[in-house]
Amino acid sequence: MWLQVGLLCLPFLFLSSLSQATDRASLHRSSDPAIRCHYTFTVTRPEDSSCPESGLTPETDAILSRLTLLEALVSRVMAGAEGATGTGVRANSEEGLQEAYSQVTRERNQLQQDKEHLNRQIQELQRRLAELSQEAESLRQTPCQQTHTTGGPEHERRPASDPAHHFGNGDYQEMKAEVTEVPASHLISEGNHNFTGCGELLSVGDPVLHRKADSITGKYGVWLQDPEPQGAYYTNKTVWRIDAVGKDVRQLFVYEDMDQFSRGFPRKVLALPEPMESTGATIYRDSLYYQRKLSRTLIHYSLTSESLVSHLDLPSASFHGQYPYSWGGYTDIDLAVDEQGLWAIYSTSKAKGAIVISQLDPESLVVKKSWETKIRKNTVANAFMVCGRLYTLASYTAPNTTINYVFDTATSVGLAVSVPFKNKYRYNSMLDYNHAQKKLYAWDNFHMVTYDVRLRRVGHGNR
Repeated sequence: MWLQVGLLCLPFLFLSSLSQATDRASLHRSSDPAIRCHYTFTVTRPEDSSCPESGLTPETDAILSRLTLLEALVSRVMAGAEGATGTGVRANSEEGLQEAYSQVTRERNQLQQDKEHLNRQIQELQRRLAELSQEAESLRQTPCQQTHTTGGPEHERRPASDPAHHFGNGDYQEMKAEVTEVPASHLISEGNHNFTGCGELLSVGDPVLHRKADSITGKYGVWLQDPEPQGAYYTNKTVWRIDAVGKDVRQLFVYEDMDQFSRGFPRKVLALPEPMESTGATIYRDSLYYQRKLSRTLIHYSLTSESLVSHLDLPSASFHGQYPYSWGGYTDIDLAVDEQGLWAIYSTSKAKGAIVISQLDPESLVVKKSWETKIRKNTVANAFMVCGRLYTLASYTAPNTTINYVFDTATSVGLAVSVPFKNKYRYNSMLDYNHAQKKLYAWDNFHMVTYDVRLRRVGHGNR
């Protein structure tokens, strides 16, 4: 601002000094890139007394001196302004760096404090883990004593060696709960043991391997146990197996129990009266139900008499690759059993590939009632029935997939669900439910496995 005022005053100082000279002289100003002012005097005649030939007048000489001083002053002012600007920039830059350094220092100190705090927590957790491990080992080495419901106070009935002798019953039970490790499969089994009714599918456990097929014919097939055996010859421990790979599938392997099945020692081998198609067979009340090859005919075969009981065409059912599951295998007709009886899962031309569910009479195979769903059969990997509800499997190859759809025949309502499911061996070709054991049986790429399931009692599920 001072510089601008000084420059504005410059012409007035010059004119004030020039008023003492002749009014016939004129002044011209110009500038150059170095920010310097040039002033030029002109007169009309060389004879004019204001500009004698012999030299400058004293007044002009004074003006020039004053102009020289002013130019020097302007140069110093300009240089000072530039210097001040550079200094300000440097000062701002240094101030910013100082602030950033201070921020980094504060963050480093805070991180150091957090690290020390976490180290203390880790040490405390390690100490508690060591204490719990010691308690667990002590409990394992000291068996729990049998308590009684009569007699004196509880602490008088326990021996001094029992850890509960030194604690109240509630504290002791709480401590046991903290240190006792219970596998999830045991929890599921205990819960299912107490729950024998119907309900919605809540969860599916991890697959448990029972046997691996030893030839190419065992890549996929059917293996089951009868949930409701009627006689004494075969029981709910008997295991049934059919290898479904081949042109003429007729052999039904019978095993005494799961141990003999795992060892590969069949009790006998039955020859079926008609060849079987795919992996949709099921076993129910001492009978095998399956689809005859290259047809929509259903076969009812007695396991006790080893004879054909009845056969009947499933009305309008597609077959031999028209509407199979997504993995193929001519799985157009899938027979299933649950708490409510025998079911057929299939599709028709009228349904245009959507899943149709029919409840069948176990003796005659006559359709009692049918339901049409909105889910396409070839978009799901497999399906099974639980308590009158259809459940579908999303993928037969994904190691971590889901049960993705449920249709309730009691309400004729279907909806999407998401129950985690594992295809451990990545080619699941058969999935059936055993309501007596609350398990799913599956054939996964040569491997025969089971899954524990948990049901939830809700609404009309208690049927």
